[in-house]
Amino acid sequence: MNRIKQIVDEIRLKNTKPIYFLMGEEAYYIDKISDFIENNILSEEEKGFNQMILYGRDVTVDDIVGNAKRFPMMSEKQVVIVKEAQDLSRSIEKLADYAENPQPSTVLVICYKYKTIDKRKKLAKTIAQTGCLFESKKLYENQVSDWINSLLREKGYQIEPKASHMLVEFLGTNLSKIANELEKLMLIIDNSSVITALHIEQNIGISKDFNNFELRKAIGDKELLKANQIVQYFTQNPKSNPLVMTISLLNAFFTQLLLYHGLKDKGKINVGKMLRINPYFIPEYQRAAKNYPMRKVAQVIARLREADLKSKGVGATNLAQGDILKELLFKIMH
Repeated sequence: MNRIKQIVDEIRLKNTKPIYFLMGEEAYYIDKISDFIENNILSEEEKGFNQMILYGRDVTVDDIVGNAKRFPMMSEKQVVIVKEAQDLSRSIEKLADYAENPQPSTVLVICYKYKTIDKRKKLAKTIAQTGCLFESKKLYENQVSDWINSLLREKGYQIEPKASHMLVEFLGTNLSKIANELEKLMLIIDNSSVITALHIEQNIGISKDFNNFELRKAIGDKELLKANQIVQYFTQNPKSNPLVMTISLLNAFFTQLLLYHGLKDKGKINVGKMLRINPYFIPEYQRAAKNYPMRKVAQVIARLREADLKSKGVGATNLAQGDILKELLFKIMH
């Protein structure tokens, strides 16, 4: 986040680089920086002659260099943005010669999503010296809730931990999808309000009562009736609740629970740090640890692995996903 702020602040102060090579697995920040450059370097009058959007699938590296070497018309700068540049992965190293001596009146932006170039090779080393080489790394799942809180805080909003967890569970670590859903929420919710699980349910369509978060909690608390109700709901709505995601999240929970059992210091600060969880959820782990001794936790993890194999057709070719989940629940809670 600090690196992104630094890049944006420099552009805002007109201290631009001749090349911005934006790469990495997380497309959100690549788009954010590219969009900021597109919207803020040139005036609307200047953009007509001096701003060009190219797409990797439609051009060659030679085309990009040819456009970058042009001089601006009635403007100090021209902006050339290459989107989906990862389509040029086989030839992108050819850009190294231009990067050694870039046109100072051009701001060349390369959006190289979902991949990275080899930092040991000439292109990366050259851009690091003459321009800006930025890698947008994918956040781990346990980091996304903090990212959501930070994004909302900038806009004057707050969000309940459960609501944040529901978003991560439903949308995964795709920051663009999460940001889009939060933008929708902020249009209809006053920023004096705290975003709750009910807001998520009413406006995004994620059930606050029948989701993997609630299933995990019911299993951890040994609430057999509630767990069965959620599993039945999942069985009736398999597209909205894929088995592979449920198994993955339960496996993460019981793996953390195994780690919790092994901690000598079970104080909240240490538990939150070692398990990488929001302190809000620590009581859930404390209750689950009482219901599932370490030996049982190890057995549950083994059962989860078996269910994962069955879900992929190994040893259970004709078994429905719902039946695998019901069988799994019985083995966990008995």
